[in-house]
Amino acid sequence: MFRYRVLALALLFCFPNVVLTHFQNSAQSTPAPSGEHRKTSEPYTGDLSIFDSPGRDQRLQLNRVMEVLGVTAGKTVADIGAGSGWFTVRAAKRVGEAGTVYAVDINPEAIHYIGDRAQKEQLHNVKTVLSKEDDPLLPPGSIDAVLLLKTYHEVAQPVALLRNLRSSLRPGSKVGVIDRNGNGENHGVGKEVVIREAAQAGYTLAEQYDFVKGDKMDYFLVFTAE
Repeated sequence: MFRYRVLALALLFCFPNVVLTHFQNSAQSTPAPSGEHRKTSEPYTGDLSIFDSPGRDQRLQLNRVMEVLGVTAGKTVADIGAGSGWFTVRAAKRVGEAGTVYAVDINPEAIHYIGDRAQKEQLHNVKTVLSKEDDPLLPPGSIDAVLLLKTYHEVAQPVALLRNLRSSLRPGSKVGVIDRNGNGENHGVGKEVVIREAAQAGYTLAEQYDFVKGDKMDYFLVFTAE
């Protein structure tokens, strides 16, 4: 071991440029963490009606959330991980007939459920999208506001999803993430993880809030595309 150390020191003194170049190349060849392989929670596939619990609007202060995201009459909104369509129908009523809400989900049952719900509630401005895990499959340059409500912790390829979302955003659009602090697989994910992954996908954290739950466990992050 001593002889190896002496040899390494000799090489460093005799050929400093060669040794430093070797270490620099080694550092550059080490891939940076992409966030694509962290722990995630299993997507929910049970009874979708549980998301429509009484008083949820007030607990999450949904009207304030929509104000922050700029969800107003005539806007086009994407509800990614739409589930039961709880946010979809509320956003659809807020944007009115001149606006559009895309309900995006990877679960065919959720898409069917939302389609039936929009028809029953006569919401003609709702469009359902059966998406991919890494791509929301939204029309290019069409979206003013996005919300991922309690679903980011289930996204298997978050950086790829956010990257593919960018082409669908209009200038000045906002992307909101509401989730709870957790370790990824316990139906929560640390907000610092979300911020880091969004940055890798080319987004800037514009605003952050904790008003969406009184226990301060939930956070609300707002991003803009760079």
